[in-house]
Amino acid sequence: MNEKVVMIGAGSVSFTQGLVGDMIARGWEGEIGLVDTDADALAVAESLVRKMLEAKAGGAPMRGARMRLAASEDRRNLLPDATVVITTIGVGGRRAWEQDVFIPRKYGIYQPVGDTVMPGGASRALRMIPAMVDIARDVCDLAPNALFFNYANPMSPVCRAVRKATGAEVVGLCHGVFHVGHFLADALGVAREDVKYAAVGINHLTWFTELRVKGEDAMPRLREIAAGKLGRANDPDSLGKRFAEAGALSRDASGAELDNPFTWELVDLFDAFPAVLDRHVTEFFPHLFAKKGSYYGKTLGVEAFSFEATIAAGDSGFAAMREAAFSPEPLGEDFFQKMSGEHEQAVDIIESIRTDAGRAYSVNLPNRGQVPNLPADAVIECPAVAGASGMRPLAQPPIDAALAGTLATRFQWVETVVEAALEGSRRKFIQALLLDGAVESIEMAARLADDLLGAQAERLPRFWRGA
Repeated sequence: MNEKVVMIGAGSVSFTQGLVGDMIARGWEGEIGLVDTDADALAVAESLVRKMLEAKAGGAPMRGARMRLAASEDRRNLLPDATVVITTIGVGGRRAWEQDVFIPRKYGIYQPVGDTVMPGGASRALRMIPAMVDIARDVCDLAPNALFFNYANPMSPVCRAVRKATGAEVVGLCHGVFHVGHFLADALGVAREDVKYAAVGINHLTWFTELRVKGEDAMPRLREIAAGKLGRANDPDSLGKRFAEAGALSRDASGAELDNPFTWELVDLFDAFPAVLDRHVTEFFPHLFAKKGSYYGKTLGVEAFSFEATIAAGDSGFAAMREAAFSPEPLGEDFFQKMSGEHEQAVDIIESIRTDAGRAYSVNLPNRGQVPNLPADAVIECPAVAGASGMRPLAQPPIDAALAGTLATRFQWVETVVEAALEGSRRKFIQALLLDGAVESIEMAARLADDLLGAQAERLPRFWRGA
């Protein structure tokens, strides 16, 4: 495979080394271009990738590193003739992300992640969308034939804004559905390669509506597992009774600590499995969890899925990346063995397109009728085939009304957030906060909007108070 791959946001802790490692493992040739507007982050990424390429130049046990390396703070220096563009940016980095979550906490709104929906996701979208639109315009101008993939969150608003503002055919990638597929195979006690599924929704709330093991429907078994975990195997009429008692589902029927209790509740109720488990899924139901973060006797983002721990892990991960990059010692084989993250399928997808292999993946694309009862043009997470013509979504049957109902307002929230970001509209930002459902009043939404806009003012040049 001979490609010119330009990675924008190369200072990312999780993505860059994983993506480059996959290219090396496959013996790719060509060029890797690293772009980051943060000079320090770019220097770390460039040094680390150079060491990775040097470590594998001999090829064993991989097939060798035969890719040239270039780096620039200005993407326009590297984009010409790119065949693949991958964006992993995070405008403002972890310091800006902290404010997306900590400011809503002052209003009693708790989030475990804060990068997808709720006030934190909306605030992040305001920073991300203008930057991604500018990148997309440069891709259209300088690399119009490149495969264009985005990993940056919030996925649906970013991809929708890029397509709406520029027409660029960006494809959103996320490891969530792929990893939950493995999770479900493990839960069923079967080999991962024996599981086939269909999953449809919005990124981070994608419903597994079909699950088969060697051709046989596995959803009834999954519902049995849910009922057993929730202590309802012999009492199907008990649905909701224990959920009403704070903390009652912290342990399963055997008394063991119950992982992802809300996810299993939803399986029991909706006959479908939501990706990507409680850490993300709870944020799509703020009317249940947002106010004071009450989650089965714990507080979301504090004792449950600690946000501070996520930030600390990111900081320590970048510190480790820096140490590996600038250490005089060469990279050992254990460095490559430890690599994991959200990169697993990008290289597979590119190879499937280049060879017209026609393999299916879960990706984020506009709804052009592949799911008939979801909004047209909304960016949905869905199965698609990777072939010579690019990503072709696979037609799905209409999803159940209740599942569509969990998604309906979210897609309208996306449209509102996109308009707010593109127009620099405070009014539409407030509208988005109301649609989201975490705030208690219009007055709270307005105050929260102003606090978030004020904290991120230097990164939001399009905004003005009162707009």
